[in-house]
Amino acid sequence: MHKLSGLFLYTRLRAQFIKEVLSVLRDPRSRMVVFVPPILQLLVFAFAATLEVRNVDVAVYNQDAGRWSYELVQRLDSAHFIHRVVRVDNARQLHALIDKGQVIAALDIPVDFSRTIASGGGGKVQVVVDGRRSNSGQITVSYLTAIASDIGAEVTPEVQPGSPVVVRHWFNPNLTYRWFIVPGLTGILALFSALLITSLSIAREREMGTFDQLLVSPTSTPEIIVSKSLPALVIGTVLGLSMVAAAVGIFGIPFAGSFILLLLSLVLFILSVVGIGLMLSAVSMTQQQAILGAFAIGVPAVLMSGFATPVENMPVVLQWFAQVIPLTHFLVIVEGSFLKAMPLTDIFSSLWPLALIALCSLSIATIFVRGRLQ
Repeated sequence: MHKLSGLFLYTRLRAQFIKEVLSVLRDPRSRMVVFVPPILQLLVFAFAATLEVRNVDVAVYNQDAGRWSYELVQRLDSAHFIHRVVRVDNARQLHALIDKGQVIAALDIPVDFSRTIASGGGGKVQVVVDGRRSNSGQITVSYLTAIASDIGAEVTPEVQPGSPVVVRHWFNPNLTYRWFIVPGLTGILALFSALLITSLSIAREREMGTFDQLLVSPTSTPEIIVSKSLPALVIGTVLGLSMVAAAVGIFGIPFAGSFILLLLSLVLFILSVVGIGLMLSAVSMTQQQAILGAFAIGVPAVLMSGFATPVENMPVVLQWFAQVIPLTHFLVIVEGSFLKAMPLTDIFSSLWPLALIALCSLSIATIFVRGRLQ
């Protein structure tokens, strides 16, 4: 008798799982919102989103005709991050280029620049930076400072025998920004995929008029939760693992951690997101409301997770909110698994919050769905 009831339960779950997967694959709207965003995220973040400064234009107002001003301008011309050096004849043109946003920075070289250096003094150059692009402007200033320091070392090598500080970058020696971005995309891709699939599930049933059939069917609330969760869990896991494979195979990012622990973390992460998606789906009357709700939750979650800016830089209240976001903890695990062999104790410190969030979100989702079914 128990075997027979178990067989019936397995048959019902399998049928509902197949129905949910086919609903996602057959509906053009579902395919668009589930599969297109991950592809766009891969293209935009991996190839376009970077904090490095490249191909910028710099203006130069050179009032000096000496050797060292010529040397400075030549090094600016050959700098890899500068696309074009715009030479101007007066300070008014220099300021106009900054005002119009045509250059990110401008150098005003005084008339006595080379003479001051030749007499043993330190030549000074005024740098005007476009403050509207504060982050890129500060990075550009650091690049320009490095060029000026190289010239200073060449002028007075006896004064600067060498830098007293030697910098080594562990885990990312070349500071390749893509090594940081792409692993984090695994969590973002899985987040939006699982969130959209589950948030559309019950809303789609209600919009298509098949939700009433669930009310009169012998299916229990836990069975509905499982059947709505499994497609998101499977698709989200497959997409997440595909992103891991792309990071290693296409982008050449080293994977030094444990694949088993990363897989376990990915499953717990998706389960926690599934609970949030089911809550959204239960309170949404249409698929449009579910999509808007998913992005209303997903975008702030990405911004507060530490993907773009460190959580420690946020106000204390937002740091507390960040701790209840599953992506915050998963990013620590996935980035540590790629660039360094994160020890088990460090993984567990981020793994148990994921398990707790998954338990709470699925429990609350069960209450929400039960309330809709009654």
